[in-house]
Amino acid sequence: MRGGLVALVCFSGPACAGLFTEPDPDWKEGEYQVPAPLRDPALREIEVDSTSRNRVLIDENSLTVGGDGVVRYVMVARAGGGAENSTFEGIRCETREWRIYAAGRPGGQWANARDASWKPIVDSAYSRPRAVLANNYFCDGAVPPRDRDEVLRRLRGIDGGPLKPTP
Repeated sequence: MRGGLVALVCFSGPACAGLFTEPDPDWKEGEYQVPAPLRDPALREIEVDSTSRNRVLIDENSLTVGGDGVVRYVMVARAGGGAENSTFEGIRCETREWRIYAAGRPGGQWANARDASWKPIVDSAYSRPRAVLANNYFCDGAVPPRDRDEVLRRLRGIDGGPLKPTP
């Protein structure tokens, strides 16, 4: 009975849009710009793990939805002890993959990532923030959001979502 219900929901709603399609074999990543150094970031915290003292924040100013279907953003990770790391990343909804383009350096500059390959989004401690972003804010199944404004509404909690502004 449950299988029939799943099929009914999938065929009747946008939640399953793109779920049963194969990724485009001719896909090419589009052009992108590494964002300016974080001077006055508009950070929004996402809850990744309620048991962790670490905080994960997304810079709204850096957020883009590319014509290639990649959602790009700057993520800032703040450890409970005060250490902070920032990365410029992308999530490709169609294939459930992510990659790091650049890492933040002291002084606000960016350094190209040593390993900028696409990796599968799995729910492990290291990639859990990407899984939360893909599942809750960036992707509708295998389909990226319509545009940047849609993602911002989700991040701000207008269309749901646990994000809140950070001090």
